[in-house]
Amino acid sequence: MTSSARIVAEGGTPVFGLSPGERRRRQLGRLGMAEARDGPEDPNALIVLRGDHVYTNDVLTSLLRASPGTLVTGRGGRVVAAKGADLAKTVEGGATAPGTDVTDLQALVGPEDEKLRKRATPVAESAATPGEAGIAEKALYDASYKGATDFVTKHVWPVPALTVTRWCARHRITPNQVTAVSAVLMLATFWLFWEGWFATGLIMGFAMVFLDTVDGKLARVTLTYSKFGEIFDHGIDLIHPPFWWWAWAHGCAVAGMPLADGGWTLGVIVAGYVIQRAEEGWFIARFGIEMHIWRPFDYAFRQITARRNPNLVILTVATVLGAPREGLIAVAIWVAVCLILHLVRILQAHATRRPVQSWLAERAG
Repeated sequence: MTSSARIVAEGGTPVFGLSPGERRRRQLGRLGMAEARDGPEDPNALIVLRGDHVYTNDVLTSLLRASPGTLVTGRGGRVVAAKGADLAKTVEGGATAPGTDVTDLQALVGPEDEKLRKRATPVAESAATPGEAGIAEKALYDASYKGATDFVTKHVWPVPALTVTRWCARHRITPNQVTAVSAVLMLATFWLFWEGWFATGLIMGFAMVFLDTVDGKLARVTLTYSKFGEIFDHGIDLIHPPFWWWAWAHGCAVAGMPLADGGWTLGVIVAGYVIQRAEEGWFIARFGIEMHIWRPFDYAFRQITARRNPNLVILTVATVLGAPREGLIAVAIWVAVCLILHLVRILQAHATRRPVQSWLAERAG
């Protein structure tokens, strides 16, 4: 029997190019659900949603797990959803009813978003008017952003990436199309670094990095993510960085600034990249969580750890100072420092007597 959702207060303004109804049907379809039309066959499994609101997936999945009779409140204490067909009128009216189990969005969903490595940010926002739709877009976009990530992605890209994500959504540009452009820029960056055109290569590289932020956000806010898209995006992300650093080393020689160290600098960077990934994989396999969300220190250090974006910043500073060769040496040193620090954290995790769990899952108080 297919579970269904009762929809009340139909309407609303498009959010990221999707009407609230179209967005909701995509979400329900991914959950194997349909919209109730003639009356629920299974009242205990039925959820009630406002048709003029937009919701993040975690709200819907958590609501399905909630006890029948649960009312969910959003902004200003207004009822935005419920579990149980008999509460449809209550959700439509927006006020709580006596004798019901009332919970807010955060309590419904819980403290942690494991997939995005951050505190959970559930959304149930009205899109009844264009002004409210703009607020809903911003809320959905913020909810789609990863928590444990580098400082460029976390602090530089959010505002411009929101603008580009909105533009792509309204022009029906797909995440995979954005990723394809990103892949072309990735190859262009490699070639420019290889030829010793560092400044131009850095511009192309940061453009690629920017689009790498946009494609994931676009997929999540428009519900157009797919297994292929995930492999396409993450495959590129995983493979290309060592090739960029190799091209940079070759470019130094082309520009008359060879490293002349027997390949040690490049070896440390490339081997360090592989070993760092292995360290992170070991931590997940052993403790069941990502290393970067264990404690607040790890969460903060993820912003500057020796991954692609922080390394690009080091190379940018070095290029501005006219020292691209020394910049690559600095990257190698930073990679070595991060490897040692991650090893220390792994040893500390093995030695601790406390459960190794994410600090993000710890409820306040």
